[in-house]
Amino acid sequence: MTLRDPPGTRSLDDRLSFGVLNLDKPPGPSAHQVAGWMRDLVGVDRAAHAGTLDPKVTGCLPIMLGDATRLAPVFLEGRKEYVAVLELHGRPPADLGDVVAEFEGDIYQKPPRKSAVARRLRTRRIHDLTVLETRDRQVLLRIECASGTYIRKLCHDIGLALGTGAHMGDLRRTATDPFDDRDLVTFHDVADALVFAEEGDEAPIRDVVAPAERILTGLPSVTIAPSAAEQVATGAPVYAPGVIDADDAEEDALVACYTPDESAVCLGRLVCDPTASEGVVVDLERVLV
Repeated sequence: MTLRDPPGTRSLDDRLSFGVLNLDKPPGPSAHQVAGWMRDLVGVDRAAHAGTLDPKVTGCLPIMLGDATRLAPVFLEGRKEYVAVLELHGRPPADLGDVVAEFEGDIYQKPPRKSAVARRLRTRRIHDLTVLETRDRQVLLRIECASGTYIRKLCHDIGLALGTGAHMGDLRRTATDPFDDRDLVTFHDVADALVFAEEGDEAPIRDVVAPAERILTGLPSVTIAPSAAEQVATGAPVYAPGVIDADDAEEDALVACYTPDESAVCLGRLVCDPTASEGVVVDLERVLV
């Protein structure tokens, strides 16, 4: 079989069929609608978004194109960052900062009634919670948290702890590992870039659609021989003799496997020491070739 070309030398069609773009989601449509519109605009067979955003929420929404949709599980491993307006129902108390700080660390949350997941109590980690500004009854918060954290519920719980009551106002996602708001693109950017591509200038569309390997930059990597990659393409796990190099990683860690030319081959779980001489090193979760 033919393996995928290296990221830097792929044709435009190959870039679009295994690509990702860091979309600045506008207010109004759902994340699902946005992914569908981008699929139709780019002309690929499928597209998926990384982490649901409610219709009114804006900001960082990576869109995976074509075969890159197989990489959706990667976003379950990373952190998210938001800027939220906490709307207090009374005047902010003097100990506002101290109370907010108590929500850093592990918290318990139950998904809201309208959620698509089971409403059972679960633990989520708040890595950082910072008060950026206070104005009258509005508090601007920056929240760095684990994937799956409900910011609306967090705002409600902070309001209870403050004794004033509160709800979430405006919300914007500023990062979802490994993407952030420094290189967001809009629908207009993509549409304009596609027009330039039709006229023979591919540079703009290559600027807005990155190779799907960008999604994997935060994961430990395992480099495997092309012959091993061909076996993975038929469903075989990664065996020790096929491993060329590997990052340090804990057992059962999610890892990304590449050929020596940095083309992604698969996602999998590390099940044994990569320096072993025999046995399975990586159990497959997603084949990417």
